[in-house]
Amino acid sequence: MTSTPDPKTGPSRSGPSRRLFLAGAAAVPLVAVRTRPALAAEFTYKLATGQSLTQPINARLEQACGRIREASGGRMELRFFPASQLGSDTDLITQVRTGGIEFLNISGSVISTVAAGAAITNVGFAFADYDHVWRGADGPVGQYVRSQIEKAGLIVAAKAADNGFRQITSGSKPIRAPDDLKGYRIRVPVAPIFTSLFSSLGASPTSINFNELYTALQTRLVDGQENGLVAIESGKLYEVQKYVSETNHIWDPFWIVANRRALGKLPEALQEIVRRELDRAAMEQREDVVRLTGTLKTQLAGRGLVFETADREAFRKSLTQAGFYRDWKEKFGPEAWKALEAVTGALA
Repeated sequence: MTSTPDPKTGPSRSGPSRRLFLAGAAAVPLVAVRTRPALAAEFTYKLATGQSLTQPINARLEQACGRIREASGGRMELRFFPASQLGSDTDLITQVRTGGIEFLNISGSVISTVAAGAAITNVGFAFADYDHVWRGADGPVGQYVRSQIEKAGLIVAAKAADNGFRQITSGSKPIRAPDDLKGYRIRVPVAPIFTSLFSSLGASPTSINFNELYTALQTRLVDGQENGLVAIESGKLYEVQKYVSETNHIWDPFWIVANRRALGKLPEALQEIVRRELDRAAMEQREDVVRLTGTLKTQLAGRGLVFETADREAFRKSLTQAGFYRDWKEKFGPEAWKALEAVTGALA
């Protein structure tokens, strides 16, 4: 998202919220203080994200860029471009594949548009909790996703970060059970498995980039959307939505991907520094999200959002009856499904 939305005019160009931008990271400065003139870097690369400025991942990646410069003795400069400054998510994927940018932080749901197997983490109502999530992402599921992204010509440069469990929001009515989604116009990411999930539940999904979401809700192009609480807060979606249904229907990771040729040009020592610092950023961001999620529900309720309890078993039963799990098991194939069910147990 390129901006912080205004309740009347939609997205504006105002600065980030310091409270969330520095959440969990206050002890570490975002910009290092230089005491001597900086030498020209031997390698100058770009790292982009489509996430809004207040997302914790951006604070951590900003810090990682500073540490990479310092640890490399100035040989490596990774310039950071957050909040869709260089284009929408789909634009950024094209740029990292062609070498226009060298590194990109992107959600699994969006990278699946070019690496279809990456969507295995997005199977609806598969992960019960974070124990399932990290056993999968740091284990067999993550290994499978990495292999699929590599087949698309990119390299996963770090551990997965946390884009959060996703919840359904609505501006008109609470969503508690599958019947509440019949004919419901819901925004989903530009990813086939999201469209399939909500179509299987009887909704009318529409794919819209996140940087266009606030306006789409404000103008009622769609009735609702689904995202994690951090994204709901950072995008100020509470200004244009009324209800939050705690469905935890999908968990989505962030993957830091790199252009294969650009990463390969770096000497091995610099590659090790980059991977180490990006890994650190991902692990610290995981902790940030846990802390934020623990307080965001109270904050969002205070801003007028009404939280509803969803019947997860009813949703899962409805998906089974619609053939959702059967169809995706066939599409992913036995290797991917085996990796998933090794963590989640039998789904279909």
